[in-house]
Amino acid sequence: MVRNVAGEMRDLESEDFYLLSGVEHGMRFSEWVDRETLTEYARLDDEEVTHRLDRCERRGLIERKTMQYQGFRLTFEGYDILALHTLVERGTIEGFGAPLGVGKESDVYEVKSYKALALKYHREGYTNFREVQREREYTADHEHVSWLYTARKAAEREYEALETVYPTVSVPRPIDHNRHAIVMEKFDGVELSRATIDDNQAVGVCDLILSELADAYQEGFVHADMSEYNVAVAESGVLLFDWPQAVPTTHENADEFLERDVRNLVGYFKRKHPSEFEETPADELAAALRADSFESIKTFW
Repeated sequence: MVRNVAGEMRDLESEDFYLLSGVEHGMRFSEWVDRETLTEYARLDDEEVTHRLDRCERRGLIERKTMQYQGFRLTFEGYDILALHTLVERGTIEGFGAPLGVGKESDVYEVKSYKALALKYHREGYTNFREVQREREYTADHEHVSWLYTARKAAEREYEALETVYPTVSVPRPIDHNRHAIVMEKFDGVELSRATIDDNQAVGVCDLILSELADAYQEGFVHADMSEYNVAVAESGVLLFDWPQAVPTTHENADEFLERDVRNLVGYFKRKHPSEFEETPADELAAALRADSFESIKTFW
């Protein structure tokens, strides 16, 4: 788990952020940034760079390595605080709250603004970088890819998808984003995998989710990672979240991904409520979603 750095904000000075931004800039070209380049990247004199490096390293925002040269790189905490600083400067966030969820590929916290919001830090590539490089399309064509790039691209992809499909599709309302962080409306509900749904309600809930997938397709996106872990169920309906792997419907594999989403979703309901579900042809069901002709999964039995 990456440490929550919100408490560090009050102790940092403008020059600390110049230094962190300089290290971030240098990491565009190399995993470890040569100490000699930081006066240029951070726009600080040599003595100030040394002072700020020590301050930021003590706070766990950067780390150093001695090789042919003395190199520095951001930690995820350092990247977090750069994104948080920008969002505070913009007025998007006014306060920081408790964690809402911590996972392998993201950490989510409650934040305060005009209302309670959620801040999601993407963590793709932090602990399983090679696996992410294999699985994520947005790393496929880049020879030098760091976890900064991977996490930032995941956040950009998710924010783009949310902005495109909201409010037609029931997704968290996107508010703002910077680097690997997204601010969105906080939503209620229970993850589908943990929700208690009666057998006689299961088909109706499944139909609601499939209808949202159909609406998303009409708005131009396929979720591409649909499962019982990416749907929230509440009295008001369902909500689809976690969109970093979403692809536009013009993508060459969009139809394949949609069919996989359908197969995963229907497979879950059939396992969970076997008495209520029959075998369903995923290809035909996906075709109906694409054609915007879906009414109920029952019509495919």
